[in-house]
Amino acid sequence: MKIHRERVVFETKTQIEFVDITDRVREVVDRSGVREGQVIIFAPHTTMSVAINHNESLLIQDFMRILYRMVPVDDQYSHDLFELRRGIKSDGRSNGHSHCKQILLGASETLLVERGKPILSALQSIFAVEFDGSRKRDVIVQVMGE
Repeated sequence: MKIHRERVVFETKTQIEFVDITDRVREVVDRSGVREGQVIIFAPHTTMSVAINHNESLLIQDFMRILYRMVPVDDQYSHDLFELRRGIKSDGRSNGHSHCKQILLGASETLLVERGKPILSALQSIFAVEFDGSRKRDVIVQVMGE
């Protein structure tokens, strides 16, 4: 079995942003040489998720509105009470809402690879979902198989 791993690096520009990384994941799968197997896309950040859905601008607006409604930025989050946190160095960002959004969507997605391509429908895209931008970010793409 082959195992191939790469980091896909990008920058986000807004607080919440859906970054379409589909083509970059396809390129990693192609470079891996794996014809049959699976690909895992993992966000090694606690304020960013990976999700698969339709890349349509109005739908993305709907996703963002739902996320803001479910986990409002202006709510009170214990994580943001820096004076009460012991032994944890803060970067100064009040981002409790970002951590809460991330846990709802999750940190990874797994796709099957068939004939050297990740299996996605014509309407599916792979997103790195930023909740605490703007930042330099990355996802780890690991391809396994034959």
